[in-house]
This record gives sequence, structure tokens and C-alpha cells, in this order.
Amino acid sequence: MATRRKQQQAEEAQLRNLDVTPEDTKAATVRRSSRNAPVPKRLSYSPESTAPPKKRATRAQTDRHSVNGIKEESDVMDNDLEQSVGYGELSEYEIKRLETIKENKAFLSSINMDQARDDLKQSGRPRPSQRGLMRTPAAKEALPVRKSLRLQKIEADVLTLPPEPRDTHTQAEYVMPKKPAGPLPMVPVNMEEGCELPSQLVDICSEDIEVMKTEMPLKDYCSALKNMKLAEERVAKVVKDRIFSAAFHPSSSSLLVAAGDKWGKVGLWNLDADWGDDGVLLFEPHSRPVACMAFSTTHPSHLLSLSYDGSLRCMDVQKAAFHDVYEQEGLKTFDFMSQCGSTLLVGSWFGEVAMVDRRTPGNSHQSIHTLQSKVVRCVHVHPIEKHYFVAAEDRTVKIYDSRYLKKAATKAVSELHGHTLSVTSAYFSPVTGSRVVTSCMDDHIRIYNTSDVTCDPSLLTSIRHNMQTGRWLSKLSAVWEPKQEECFAVGSLTRPRRLQIFHQNGRLQHSFTDPENLSTVPSVVAFHPSRNALLAGNASGRLHVFSD
Repeated sequence: MATRRKQQQAEEAQLRNLDVTPEDTKAATVRRSSRNAPVPKRLSYSPESTAPPKKRATRAQTDRHSVNGIKEESDVMDNDLEQSVGYGELSEYEIKRLETIKENKAFLSSINMDQARDDLKQSGRPRPSQRGLMRTPAAKEALPVRKSLRLQKIEADVLTLPPEPRDTHTQAEYVMPKKPAGPLPMVPVNMEEGCELPSQLVDICSEDIEVMKTEMPLKDYCSALKNMKLAEERVAKVVKDRIFSAAFHPSSSSLLVAAGDKWGKVGLWNLDADWGDDGVLLFEPHSRPVACMAFSTTHPSHLLSLSYDGSLRCMDVQKAAFHDVYEQEGLKTFDFMSQCGSTLLVGSWFGEVAMVDRRTPGNSHQSIHTLQSKVVRCVHVHPIEKHYFVAAEDRTVKIYDSRYLKKAATKAVSELHGHTLSVTSAYFSPVTGSRVVTSCMDDHIRIYNTSDVTCDPSLLTSIRHNMQTGRWLSKLSAVWEPKQEECFAVGSLTRPRRLQIFHQNGRLQHSFTDPENLSTVPSVVAFHPSRNALLAGNASGRLHVFSD
């Protein structure tokens, strides 16, 4: 009680000194409603203006103009700071707010935000190359105006479903019928009727070519990779749909490439020519995806192409025709078994391999054999010992001897262990064949030692690589460099899009990137046999050529 009395006496003494009554103190401490409180005066930026105040902008408008409005608002605040002498007319909160805006403006000016904003407006997603085949707009069918039968007072007819087809053909086969047997004329579909093949194309394919596989030192090879660039004129649409296979012509005088797409079209592109569409000629020898193609090294005017429609054809530029080589359902891959290119090894989806001799009349095989797997996705012949070949099967990779093949359940010479999912490809090294590189859907690229093919090869290197391309992209496959058999190339799903060159020890040697001209996944990769050139094909039918 004594303490409370002392406090009360001290407060009364303080009030007497200030000439304030206790009633005034009570009135001052009473809480007032903010609704009845007088509206505080706001800062008037233009007191002389008599225009009505503007409406408050919506949140969407504020967000849209927030970046552009920083500069204007900060300029206004600087003028207010200069006009208010000593900040006398502003509250403490408004003074602090204006100082913060001024500091933010100085920071944005120091990092060149205005220049970055202008550059961002000008830069956008790079447009794909417009060179090559022209895109034809789809014709719109004029449909009749729909009228309601109920309003016309007409009874609707009873609809019946058509009978189901008895055959097992897919809808794609009805849309794209199989090409007739026999030789097909080599007529470009992107040129006027009656036009003949360019004479320059015939001259290029008639050159005498001798491919010398001379290996470069690794240091010189890496220096050559850095000099290989991609330019706008080296990107063109060669086929209309997704590329399944591509190859370089062995000519060293000019860069001539070929590509096969999803619906059986084959495109030829000479980078230095102006015939067709920017040097592109398009043909239709097949009706289904062109899964594999290769130029003959001894007959450079021959381009062999294999399709899912069950046909293996040879494009002869000198005779301007596509000749039948082999006919069989379920064809998937092939390779040359002889130096002259007259004997072929063909694999199918049914786990079979066929020996085809091009010198015999007709389009049948010489012999056919069944392997130990249900499917053969890739076959590749040893570069020196031609009787050995490696086969990428379902989830296994095996080496066979063609001299001991049987009609059923052929026993393999050796097996490459370690794959857990489907294997997309397997290739011998191009010079000695002492290595095999495999690409597997378990996201690994593996290199095996095949110096002794009779024993199970040992695993040398396993490289982690994303292979999950999905159903709309061609599968990634690692391909050896013919001029440096210790290195190989493979496409990548990494952004920005790129092509990667690896050494057999797993070390990355070089990455080909070009954000302006390469903005898609380079699924299909191929090397030139003698020049420093590398091509990449994507899902829209475009080829990108890196060269020095």
C-alpha cells in the first residue's frame, strides 16, 4: 500500500508541474476507434494539378508494369525528397521508404538492370533453321454446316458399326502402303516432274574413293575437335519426319549426307550445292521407318537402306533407281561382311540373322539362322576377322562365328555381361576390333576388351549416361570415331543440347554445343570416314553438321 501511495503522489506532482489535470490524462489514454479518427493528410506530389485522382491499378497490371515502373517511381520519389526540405512534411515511415527506393535504384543501376531487361526482350528462343525442305501447310477440308435433326423434325438413322478387319495390319500400313517389288525410279519428290538427277551428284558418287583409316594422336585429335564448328548454313531439313538413320558419303571433295525418316523417305543433302531445296533431294523408296543405312565403300554410288516394311534396297545413283536386295518381314539392321560389300549380314526382330549375297539374282537370302534371343537390334562385323560379328539382342550382347551358325539355337562364341535392360547397339572399334562399345537402356555406356573374342570379354569402363529419350525420339547410340578408335560420340539429353565425345577410359574429351543452331536432342550421330566432320539428326528431320 505504501508503494502504491508513493507512486500516486509522484504522478500527481508530475501533473502539477505540467499543468495537466488527471481528467485530461484519463481522456488521453482512452482508446478511440480508427473509423472515427480523422484521415491523415497524404503527400501531394502535384498540388497545382486539379485532375481527379487515378484509380488504383489491379494486381495483374501492377505485376505487368512492376519492372518498367521501378525507374519512373524512383524518379518521382527523388523529386519528392528534393522538394521536402529536411523531410519536414513526411512521416518517418515515408522517409524510410523513399530512402529504400533510392538505394534500390542505385543497386539496379550498378548491375545494369536496364540493359539486361532490354537484352531479354530482344533475345528469345532460337528459331529452327529454315533451310532444306519447305513445310507444306495441311489443306483444310471444307465441311458442310451441321444442322440439328431435332430442329428439322427428322428422325435419326440407326448407325451400325462396320465389321472388324480380319488381318493384323496396323492403321499406318493402310495410310502408307508398301512399295511395289522391283526397281523403283529415283525421282525426287521435291522437284518438278520430269527433272533428272543433277549431274554434280552423279559426278560425286562416281569418284574413285579409297578410305585410309589412319589413327590420329589423341592430343591432335582433341585439337581438331575444337576447330569443328556449326554454322547456320550447315543446318537443313533433309527429311520430313523423325530421323532414324543417317550416313556420310565417303567422298572427301564435298560433304554429302543421307538420312532416313519415320515414313520411309530418304533425303540426300550436299552442303555446297544449290539443287532442290538448298541442296536437298527427297525420295520415297520405303513406306516404314528407315532403321539402317550405309554407303558402299567400294561402290560409292550405292546407298543401301533397310526399312521396317521388310525391304532392303540399294540406291544406284548412276542408274537412277532403287533396286531390291532382300525381302523379309521384321528387318531391323544390317552390315557388310566383305570388303567389296557384296555379302550382307541382316538381323530381324524375330531373333534371326540372314546371309545375303547381292551377286545372286533375286531378293532372297543365301541362308538364315536363329540366335538364342527373341530379337536382334544391332549387328556389326569385326573389321579384320570378318567371320566374327557382335549382336545386340534383348538384354544381352554376344559374339558369334558366322562359320558355325545353325538354323536354330546357334551357340555364341562369347558373351558380354553386365546389361540389365534392353541393349540398343553394339559396335566393334573400327581399326583393330579390340574394343566393343554398347548402349543400354539402364543408362550406361559400356566398353569391353575384345582382343580375344573366344573368351568372355572383360568390362573396361562403364559410363553413366541418360538414355531415356521416350517414344518420340530415336534411341541414343554410341558410335566409334573411324579416325581415332579410342574415342566415340553419343547424343545427350543435357541442356543446352550437345554432342559428347568420350575416351574409352570414360573421360569426356569434348562437347559440341551451339545454343543458336542446336536446340534439340541430337539422337542420331555419324562420322565422316576421312574428314573432320560429324553429323547429328533430330526428331524434326533436320541434320546438323559440325566441320572444320
